[in-house]
Amino acid sequence: MRPTRRDVLKWGAGAGGLATAAVLGIPSTATAASWSHRSWMGSLSSGLSLTSLTIPGTHNTCSTSGIPAAKCQDWDLLTQLDNGIRFLDIRLNGLAGTRNEMGLYHSDIYMKKRYQDVLNDCDHFLRGNPGEVIVMRIKNEYAGGNKLDSEEFKRRFNWYLDDPSMGFRPLFWTNPSWPALGQARGKVVLLTDFTHDWATLKWSDHCDIQDQYNVPDEAKKRAIVAQFDAAFHDQSTSRMFINFTSTAKGPIPDPSIGAKKIFPSVYEYLDPRRNQRARFGIVPMDFPNYRTDILDLLINKNFV
Repeated sequence: MRPTRRDVLKWGAGAGGLATAAVLGIPSTATAASWSHRSWMGSLSSGLSLTSLTIPGTHNTCSTSGIPAAKCQDWDLLTQLDNGIRFLDIRLNGLAGTRNEMGLYHSDIYMKKRYQDVLNDCDHFLRGNPGEVIVMRIKNEYAGGNKLDSEEFKRRFNWYLDDPSMGFRPLFWTNPSWPALGQARGKVVLLTDFTHDWATLKWSDHCDIQDQYNVPDEAKKRAIVAQFDAAFHDQSTSRMFINFTSTAKGPIPDPSIGAKKIFPSVYEYLDPRRNQRARFGIVPMDFPNYRTDILDLLINKNFV
């Protein structure tokens, strides 16, 4: 049996050669639309709830380096935002050698980016594009020698919000309900995936999640389609649909498995429905640059 990407991370595999990412050569579906990738939310009505939208995102947003099994993205964070990504999957451990800081990790593999760098990037992007909204899942990765228990994770996260040297609280929407687009423009909507008793949006409570990452390819494709269908047919829920296209199934050391094996079936679902407006919720992807036509189809769902 071939090891999966999750297996390699769990086993603490040594360094390997990075696979070269290559665009699959599918032409973009973008036409003379009324939106641009950098500011597409600014073209939408402020009264729309975020849960009524289709929002492209990335899985393990900052996993751009390390061993091949740890890599999930080619685009850095600002490039993702410039290309229309509006959901960020941020996974944190303690940053070695510091008292308060946290770093971006995939399992115990450090991605050479600090959490304050993520917040600075988001702040920079939103100042230049004040009509946009970023949804940010914060997950306690709890892995390796830099893992943090619940209390220490909360303490460090609050340091980023309120310490005078950081002071990022004004950047966030921290209410325990999904906002309308107009309420959250220019902000990061905080979606917490760690243990706490705060009044915020919570990953498990406020989302309907499909994240079957360790199943056979055909089962994963069926799960994606079922979640798209569920989001389309349920127009009343106040929960956010989350539909991961990423998968941990091998082969190793090729990190582009999602783009090469799963993306074609996503396109096959979306393309025949390109003229049908739909809310599909958040769709986190590995390597969206491999299939920018899918990225465009998702954004365009908010306009047709």
